[in-house]
Amino acid sequence: MQLFIYLSIIILGLVSVLHFYWLFGGKWGLRVSLPEKVEGGAVFTPRWIETLIVAVGLIGMAFILLAQNNLIPFFTPNAFTKWSCIIITFIFLLRAIGDFKYLGFSKRIKNTNFSRCDTKFYSPLCLFLGLIFMTSWLF
Repeated sequence: MQLFIYLSIIILGLVSVLHFYWLFGGKWGLRVSLPEKVEGGAVFTPRWIETLIVAVGLIGMAFILLAQNNLIPFFTPNAFTKWSCIIITFIFLLRAIGDFKYLGFSKRIKNTNFSRCDTKFYSPLCLFLGLIFMTSWLF
């Protein structure tokens, strides 16, 4: 199980670094990271503060996952880490399910670059992370 925890930490760290890259003006991967309308163009364009919140939040999630699994010597699992894992579980699982239009396994818009990446990578990754966080507070 610890292998999956460490893999999740690495993934959360890399996705956080990618958000910091975008925050500082990077363009690689940006086009396929935003949901697209059928007629073209992004559904929304995140502001810098939203990108920063996601980047820092992902690092925070990694820290909580480490702490909840007793992998940080100076920070033991507690009620905060358990409830944080419960909340994060639902965030990732709801993201995997989607909004029934642009995101997740339930999306109706399926012929855009984003939707193809979402089906192959983003939604399965969110499902995986949701399950990892769930096992962290269940067991």
